[in-house]
Amino acid sequence: MEEKQLRWYNISLMAFVAVWGLGNVVNNYAQQGLTVVVSWILIMVLYFVPYALSVGQLGSTFKESNGGVSSWIKETSTARLGYYAAWTYWVVHIPYLAQKPQAILIALSWLFKGNGDFVGTVDAKIVSLICLAIFLFFLWIASKGLTTLKLIGSIAGTSMFVMSLLFILLAVTAPAMTGAEVATPNMTSLSTYMPKFDFAYLTTISMLVFAVGGCEKMSPYVSNTKNPSKEFPKGMLILAAMVAICALLGSIAMGMLFDANNIPKDLKANGAYDAFKLLGGYYGVGNIFVILYAIANALASISALAFSIDAPLKILLSDADKNYIPAKLAKVNAKGTPVNGYILTGILVSTLIIIPSLGMGNMVELYDWLLNLNSVVMPLRYLWVFLAFMWINKKHKEFSSEYKFVKNPKVGYFIGLWCFLFTAFACFLGMVPKIDYAANPSHWMFEMILNIVTPFVLIALGLILPLIARRNQKS
Repeated sequence: MEEKQLRWYNISLMAFVAVWGLGNVVNNYAQQGLTVVVSWILIMVLYFVPYALSVGQLGSTFKESNGGVSSWIKETSTARLGYYAAWTYWVVHIPYLAQKPQAILIALSWLFKGNGDFVGTVDAKIVSLICLAIFLFFLWIASKGLTTLKLIGSIAGTSMFVMSLLFILLAVTAPAMTGAEVATPNMTSLSTYMPKFDFAYLTTISMLVFAVGGCEKMSPYVSNTKNPSKEFPKGMLILAAMVAICALLGSIAMGMLFDANNIPKDLKANGAYDAFKLLGGYYGVGNIFVILYAIANALASISALAFSIDAPLKILLSDADKNYIPAKLAKVNAKGTPVNGYILTGILVSTLIIIPSLGMGNMVELYDWLLNLNSVVMPLRYLWVFLAFMWINKKHKEFSSEYKFVKNPKVGYFIGLWCFLFTAFACFLGMVPKIDYAANPSHWMFEMILNIVTPFVLIALGLILPLIARRNQKS
């Protein structure tokens, strides 16, 4: 078998499945309505394309390091910063792990009840206890090192990809094929799509950044690409085009199904299911689309939960430096499972599941808050990507690459700086709650405090481990 066997179309398809999903369309439409169409265009041109091509150059430069962000930082700066990059990559998954049990519950509600009433009616404290039980069960499953769930997730991930494309096809053609009425008026007017670039709009950018992030997962494949200097960037550009088309058509499809001027409050949690329920009615197939999507989403969420417990932790601990990570935390059992690392994960996620529920009324509020928190926390790991890109341009004489995004290192440094500042700006403003302050000031303040405290606490915890490691070494 040839070592360099991947072509640009392989790269683009692999990256698309890894990066994109129907939830990206639903969540951003829920926040911006049809003005998100213009937002998608701007985010693709100003952020996603340079982001993806920067990742291509980093992966090509450090092809022997398996593309780990922490390795990029370690090579371009210091071992200490490499550890902090690894810690950030792991710890930002904590809110993600806290939300996945909710996604499983919602999918099961639609699968067995045919609706999402469970989300809006059950007390948040009860939901949190159920979610905690689900999480602890899969924490135990993941500790057994089972690969079955990952296989199921691979199948479900492909199914979710197919369902996303099916949604766009069915929704866009529904008025012509079934005579369905378009929910949003004036969809042919340009003014319908123009956002108001005010403070409220800026607080929603983090969700867009969250949606298009993650293409650094493809960097290990640069060295396996045929003619990487030409085909890898071509694959990334095709990826950007595919994401843009799905984002634009998906958002227009949402506008056809849900009035952009009167967006349901539970759209983030139930929007995809409600959309498939409407489409099933239009095409006369009942709840078949809802059932298929619920099964695919439940299986994908289960696999993602197990995988995201295990993989980021192993990335953090596999190349553990004794100067920064205590030996007890990195210690593994006979099955190769870092037991103490699992315990630390369990404690952090359990805390994030239980404490916020004390100030939330129902699961919709809890789900929306955790989703918004993820849009603030998850992009923090991208900051390290852009730092590494800035540094390889600053030290361009020390590093060589088969593929270069831009040949001028000063321009490359500026692009990295722009993406870094844009990501930090989006994360900072994303902390502002997406609920009406006047309607419920105490709830708004509770969310604001959580949004500020949570990311700082998660990152600050990474400062403690090196202190413990040094104390253990001295003793």
